[in-house]
Amino acid sequence: MKTAEELKELLLKNKKLLQKELSQSKEAMFLIKKSTHSKLTEEEKEKIKIQLIDICKSIPALAVFLLPGGAILLPLLIKLIPDILPSAFQVDDDTT
Repeated sequence: MKTAEELKELLLKNKKLLQKELSQSKEAMFLIKKSTHSKLTEEEKEKIKIQLIDICKSIPALAVFLLPGGAILLPLLIKLIPDILPSAFQVDDDTT
């Protein structure tokens, strides 16, 4: 079992990662809106592509979580298939 301090640290870490993911999503939405009236650079297109892939990765994780016992199954699935996480959450523990 984790101590209260470890849980607090884990929650703060994931809060920062979630904020990073939301920021990236906002940027992607801005770029999609921009694409309706002007051309995007290759770098901008790549940013949108990465964000859309992240969204597609989140859908199966959400589906697993909603299954009975999914709260237990999802962490195991993430250990087995680490690429299922969005890019903001794919960081080493040492870098956050």
